[in-house]
Amino acid sequence: MTDPTASSNVPQRSNADILRLRKQLLNPTLSVSYNEPLKIVRGEGVWLYDQHGQAYLDMVNNVCHVGHCHPRVVAAGQAQMAQLNTNTRYLHDNIVEYALRLTATLPGPLSVVFLTNSGTEANDLALRLARAHTRALGVVVVDHAYHGHSPSMVELSPYKFKGKGGAGQSSHVGVVAMPDTYRGPFRETAAAGQQYGQLLPGAIESLRQCGIAPAAFYCESLLGCGGQIVLPEGYLPEAYAAVRAAGGVCVADEVQVGFGRVGEHFWAFESQGVVPDIVTIGKPIGNGHPMGAVVTTPEIAASFVSGMEYFNTFGGNPVSCAIALAVLDVIADEQLEENARRVGLFLMDGLRELQQRHDCIGDVRGRGLFVGAELVRDRESRTPDQPKAKAVVEAMKARHVLLSTEGPDDNVLKIKPPIVFSQANAEEFLDKLDQVLRGS
Repeated sequence: MTDPTASSNVPQRSNADILRLRKQLLNPTLSVSYNEPLKIVRGEGVWLYDQHGQAYLDMVNNVCHVGHCHPRVVAAGQAQMAQLNTNTRYLHDNIVEYALRLTATLPGPLSVVFLTNSGTEANDLALRLARAHTRALGVVVVDHAYHGHSPSMVELSPYKFKGKGGAGQSSHVGVVAMPDTYRGPFRETAAAGQQYGQLLPGAIESLRQCGIAPAAFYCESLLGCGGQIVLPEGYLPEAYAAVRAAGGVCVADEVQVGFGRVGEHFWAFESQGVVPDIVTIGKPIGNGHPMGAVVTTPEIAASFVSGMEYFNTFGGNPVSCAIALAVLDVIADEQLEENARRVGLFLMDGLRELQQRHDCIGDVRGRGLFVGAELVRDRESRTPDQPKAKAVVEAMKARHVLLSTEGPDDNVLKIKPPIVFSQANAEEFLDKLDQVLRGS
């Protein structure tokens, strides 16, 4: 079947031909999802469509934040692209309007914006800002974190440097245990957050023993690659206090979880009652358009003024800013933060009900529409069940629901759909997951 939306200039190839050409012509480390990859040709809302017109419920794409191909976002980009797209050396209303609108969502001290093209670029720039401000080199990160694919960010990503092909831990990087209250060293107690936070001084001291002072502490506000981990109460206040006492600054990586995804707050760090020194933003900011941002304080921004200009050819261009403004409008006008809160609670309740009936679900956790279900072989020992998690993902794909897995043992079902995800969508997912876990 020919895809009716395809350009007449692009031949429509079979899945096998595309796979063959990918292997021949593209980056050899570029992976595909699922045992039998899908060819996706169209998206709308929470749905993705293959070349045969079959619909798949997308429960893993937190990039198309307000839904695939949202008409208002598409129209904003089209209109601005037809009028002007250039760099920031010319004056334009869009960039200052976006800076005003973005900083209005953040605590007062966070008032200076740098626009980039991706979350990786945002995290990379945050490192430069932190080092310029502190005149220090060291960075403390959380185990199994991922902050981007540039050389500097791979060095700050245990998910990469401790994995296959990784070069190992660099001398300027300290690593603290994930604050995982399900399988980590400190479990479900009121003191767990403080206990995990108290690991920071040890990591800082280890850096100092190597003659390295701490510049920054990077922490995702909810841990993605770590397995959809919700930070225990009190973790960031304890950790931030230790970092600041040592002269470092605190970076909140909101690349995956910002813009209302957690439901109760616009930014996930707010659930910990802290104000970071630097916030990094990516994925949802442009609903699939390549864009990112760093927001920091005037004091840290001033430290970056050294005589060397920071210029980004594409960062903050009029088209990107028009798209990003439309995303903010849609979140507000369609009350999507509240939708994420309400549907997220329904989804979590449903998963916990399934947990009562299926022993393989060891833990259910999340905030809003950022949810994880950890699959285990044995609830008592909490032994991870990676094969089961992989089998569930494939079985759900056969039922036209798209999921993925995450975590150090790759046994956590990763659930992070566009935040237009509805209660009816959640009911369909829960019903199909129940069928899969019952083996029907």
